Amino acid sequence: VNGLQARTFGVWTLLSSVIRCLCAIDIHNRTLYYITLFTFCLALVHFLSEVFIYHTASLTIGVMAPLMVASFSMLGMLIGLQYLEVEELSQNKKKN
Repeated sequence: VNGLQARTFGVWTLLSSVIRCLCAIDIHNRTLYYITLFTFCLALVHFLSEVFIYHTASLTIGVMAPLMVASFSMLGMLIGLQYLEVEELSQNKKKN
């Protein structure tokens, strides 16, 4: 790994965390919710590809931790998405 790759990965991580924090602040913003879900998908695919396709990482705790965070976060967001849709439908019914 050279300096450029390390800085690129750092900026990508920072951008993902900013998006995730913004989603936590405005959880009802559907577009932001999907973008946040996509950041977890990207992280999961990235780490899985490094382990199983490129073989540049091994399944150590340093790789397993982001895999578990991304997996559980995606699962939680997909479950939460159902509640957001139900809440949105109930608010639309109240308006009518």
